[in-house]
Amino acid sequence: MERIAIIDLGSNTARLLLVDISDKGHFQIIDQMKEAPRLGEGMEKDGFLKADRIQETIRTLKMFRKLCDVNGIENIFAVATAAVRRAKNQRSFLDEVSATCGIKLRVLSAEEEAMYVYRGVVNTMDVPKGIILEIGGGSTKIVYYNRRNLLNYATLPFGSITLTELFSGSDLTPQEQCNKIEEFFTEKLKEIDWLKEVDPEAELIGVGGSFRNLCRMTKMIKKYPLKTIHNYVVSDADFNYVYDLLCSLDLDRKKKIKGLSSGRADILPSAMAAVSAFKKYMNLNDIVISGSGIRTGLLFNYTVPYTVDKPVSDVLVHSLNTITDFYGSNEKHVEQVVSLSVQLFKQLRVLHKFPRQYLKILKVAAYLHDAGKRVAFYNYEKHSGYVILNSNINGISHRDLVIASFVASNTAIEDINPFDWARYKDLVTDEDVDVVRKMGVILRIAVALDQSFSGVVKGINCDILGDSVIMKTEVEGDADIEINSAIKLCGDFRKIFRKNLEIL
Repeated sequence: MERIAIIDLGSNTARLLLVDISDKGHFQIIDQMKEAPRLGEGMEKDGFLKADRIQETIRTLKMFRKLCDVNGIENIFAVATAAVRRAKNQRSFLDEVSATCGIKLRVLSAEEEAMYVYRGVVNTMDVPKGIILEIGGGSTKIVYYNRRNLLNYATLPFGSITLTELFSGSDLTPQEQCNKIEEFFTEKLKEIDWLKEVDPEAELIGVGGSFRNLCRMTKMIKKYPLKTIHNYVVSDADFNYVYDLLCSLDLDRKKKIKGLSSGRADILPSAMAAVSAFKKYMNLNDIVISGSGIRTGLLFNYTVPYTVDKPVSDVLVHSLNTITDFYGSNEKHVEQVVSLSVQLFKQLRVLHKFPRQYLKILKVAAYLHDAGKRVAFYNYEKHSGYVILNSNINGISHRDLVIASFVASNTAIEDINPFDWARYKDLVTDEDVDVVRKMGVILRIAVALDQSFSGVVKGINCDILGDSVIMKTEVEGDADIEINSAIKLCGDFRKIFRKNLEIL
């Protein structure tokens, strides 16, 4: 096990991640710290980092260094972005940070920054065509990819802080300020020729603190049941509601909005004005929020070196392997349960009638079916369901995540608490109860067929004959434990599928 630190020094915010890396190359964030020293504030006048902002940044970096030292971390990857990149006093700032904090900052070029953002997104989201928009404090990145291949990128030399400074003025109302930013941003977009070539089916992916704030605000307004930010979809209507709200309130009233960080209350309207202009110019509606960006891109480069040349082949499976590794699940048993679950899904398709994309749900439940044993053996299925809901699994929608959680928790056909189900009424329907029950039985039979963790059941062939299903198992060795365990589930199978099950 290796422990490293990632420091991302932006124009508005500085972030520290402490990360554990397993021997298999999977990483898990174990701690983080965020401060908003606003290093880029005031740079628009003369291009120099201001003394008070430098001192606040150094104070922040000293805290970061202390947390690294307490955790025994020597390997610190520290990067700086737009503000430091453009600063005329860059060299003296870097030297001062090195001398006072013992941290060597690497200043990323615009190209490197865009590349890390792209890698952070493409390795954690199952979105084949995307146009990524990241609005930082001092710059805006636009990255376009198709078939998960990077095609074009652009970096605009202004972000939420600089836009706010450019269009601030006591004579402007908040709405007038937003309107002027939209006009300005639209004119800058017209200068990027390749935007006209973007596939109209590409999805808009929002990266960075401004989008995370937008996500939190819309979730609180809707009383959204999941805390997960990654893969949350902000509808066009929800965006317009929040944007109109921000444009109509003064600063003191903005600071009282639930979900809005007080440190962003003054600059978020500028960021959302840029987003509004981009959506209109590109004729885009919904925004898919990514919780991964530059820092995740840095982590993938270090822990999964081949992602420098190509993305991970299967985002969901890579994410699930990371989590099973973290929970210490038996790798061969997990592989066996997943394999048997998939076989049963395909063999019984004529009965359950679920489309192929539902395999994602079953795979998540199968991979993490026993992760809850690390909490407690008794009722471990319920703990596994909680793990699924709270592990930030990549490559799956929030709806599918909720259903997978219930599938893993479903130990009996009556075991769906209506009050628990009602919590997710905006994500799932009454018809999805049938999905949970059928997949729950499939998963429990697959688990039973590897009860001894020995992998003796090599294959399954199901014949559906009238009112019966004959399940023939291909075995190598003694499979008495497995067959006996699976037979105990024949009653549940009959109640769910209305077929008698015979296991041979």
